[in-house]
Amino acid sequence: MKMNKTTFFLGFFGILLFTFFCFFPKNAIFVSTQSEKIQNGDIVFQISQSGQGKAIQLATKSEYTHCGIIYENKGNYWVYEAVQPVKLTPLQAWIKRGKKQHYVIKRLKNADQVLTKAVLQEMKTYGEQFLGKNYDLYFEWSDDRIYCSELVWKMYKVGTGLEIGKREKLKDFDLSSAEVRKKMTERYGNRIPYEEWVISPAGIFESEYLITVKSE
Repeated sequence: MKMNKTTFFLGFFGILLFTFFCFFPKNAIFVSTQSEKIQNGDIVFQISQSGQGKAIQLATKSEYTHCGIIYENKGNYWVYEAVQPVKLTPLQAWIKRGKKQHYVIKRLKNADQVLTKAVLQEMKTYGEQFLGKNYDLYFEWSDDRIYCSELVWKMYKVGTGLEIGKREKLKDFDLSSAEVRKKMTERYGNRIPYEEWVISPAGIFESEYLITVKSE
C-alpha cells in the first residue's frame, strides 16, 4: 500500500515523541519545569509527618499541615520555615520530609506587580528576626516563638500589607475529636486559650489572593 506524505509525517512524529518520553531523563524535565515555575516568595505546602499533624488536619478540615516561603539563590531553592528552630531548608530536602513527598506551591495572583525586589527584600529582612527562634507549640500570637503559618502570614503582612489567609480564634476550629482534645490537654492542661488568634496552614492555602502554580 502506498504511503502518502501526511501519513509518513504523522508516523515519524509519533516515533520521535515515543523516543523522547522513554529515553529523555525524567529528572531533567522536572528541573526545567521547576526553574520556569518557582519564584521568590512562593508559598509551599505539605502534609507534615509530625506528631501533631493529624490533630491539625482534624481541627482545620484540611490535609495540609505545614508551609513555608520559597527563596531562590543562584538557581538553588530553599524553604524558610518555622520548625525547631526556624531555619532555611533546601527545597528538595523539604519535599522529601513530607508525606509521600507531595507538595503544592501557591503564588499571589498579581505577584509580578506586588512582589518587587524591594518588597521581597523587606519580607526577608523582617523574617530574619525569627531565624533560630523556637517553634511555638502553643500557637500564641507573639514574636517570642513562632509557628509555620504565622511566619508566612506575618512576613506577607509586613512586606505587602496583605493578609494572606483569614485569622481565626482557637475556639473557631473543630475541637471535637478525641485526637484534637488530647493534643490540647497535653499543651494547655485545663487552661485552653480559646480566644487566641491563630492562622492555620489551611487558612493560607485557601486564601483568595493565591493561585496554584505547581502540585506534585
